[in-house]
Amino acid sequence: MEFYLILIIVAVVFVTFSAILRRYRRCPSDKILVIYGKTGRKSSAKCIHGGAAFIWPVFQDYAYLDLKPISIECNLQNALSKQNIRVDVPCRFTVGISTEPEVMNNAAERLLGLTTDSIQSIATDILFGQLRLVIATMDIEEINADRDKFLASVSANVEAELRKIGLKLINVNVTDIRDESGYIEALGKEAAAKAINDAKKSVAEQNRYGETGKAMADKDTRVNVAAADADAVKGENNAKIEIANSDALRRQKTAEADRLAVAAEKVQAAKALEEAYQSERDAELARAEREKATQQANIVVAAQIEKEKAIIEAEAEAEQIRRKAKGEADAIFAKMDAQARGTLEILSKQADGFNQMVKAAAGDPQKAVLMLIADKLPELVKTQVEAVKGINIDKVTVWDTGNGTDGKTATSNFISGMMKSVPPLEDLFKMAGMELPSYLKGGEKTPENQ
Repeated sequence: MEFYLILIIVAVVFVTFSAILRRYRRCPSDKILVIYGKTGRKSSAKCIHGGAAFIWPVFQDYAYLDLKPISIECNLQNALSKQNIRVDVPCRFTVGISTEPEVMNNAAERLLGLTTDSIQSIATDILFGQLRLVIATMDIEEINADRDKFLASVSANVEAELRKIGLKLINVNVTDIRDESGYIEALGKEAAAKAINDAKKSVAEQNRYGETGKAMADKDTRVNVAAADADAVKGENNAKIEIANSDALRRQKTAEADRLAVAAEKVQAAKALEEAYQSERDAELARAEREKATQQANIVVAAQIEKEKAIIEAEAEAEQIRRKAKGEADAIFAKMDAQARGTLEILSKQADGFNQMVKAAAGDPQKAVLMLIADKLPELVKTQVEAVKGINIDKVTVWDTGNGTDGKTATSNFISGMMKSVPPLEDLFKMAGMELPSYLKGGEKTPENQ
């Protein structure tokens, strides 16, 4: 009995120790351990990076946040700059979950349980918005020339927004900047042309300095040689005469040399002044070209945008008119189609009724017609009576001479003529393309109608 009790105690201790070991969690270096539940803190979760913690059963639970970098491609298009010029700025951002204590808590509250694609989607929306905001506050020249300032502005704005959801900006890479009006390309051509002109100017100045130095060296050489020759001649000739002649020649040569030196200096000064004026003129022309490009970008591009806007509005209005006309045409077609269907249905029903009458008349169409006539006969007779019923005769004067034919007087002939003016039934049937049955015709009896 005591043996079994000891086994039970050992088993309970083993199970308890195993449970404690399973609830003790170590955090890898590439993850953040998030403990949530009853943490005993003001924050909703406890974040640990590079350590370990004991997870209390029932009261606490845990999850991991991955610290692997996320690469996001943001190919921003048609972003409006400060000069109202639309530019395309393709960028690639590298972000990841921050390990700063406050930012880790933000990540635990807003990103825990989300997939990498979901986190990337949220970060992409923030990056696009902040990138547009930075571009809207900068000129094209600043964006294109001062990339460090542009990247610093993007990093500052993006970093502040990403921290709110627990992310950190690792790297920003802007591959290329393009605009739809070609303004950036024009700036590049202007800079290239300026560099080429400066290089040409520098080469010309160096050539000028070289030629001037060479001329001065040649002049010194010739003077020294001449002086040496003069000394040699003076030594060979009479001392006094040669000295006097040498002095006169020296003075003459000195004056000539001074004159030439002053003239050369003035010529070189004039050339230098001319080159300075030429450089200033080139600089003014370059500045004028730049001002022209700026005015063209501010006026022509705005006019082009207004033109495209008017074209789009006109196309939208034309499309609306076409849709309205199409709707009216469809309505008319539907109305005419409904009328045609109704007429077809009436004629079909009439044809079915007449077919039934033909069947009832033993398949004889003539008898079926007689049935229709018999049904409409009271109306036909009523129509003939109504033809003379409405005639209002105030006064009739008949001059009866007493002479009549067949025992008829003029009065009876008048009344008979009036009745004959009404079309008889047989004429009505003939006008309708039918033949009145023989038993309804007037006149002599024939063997057929007896």
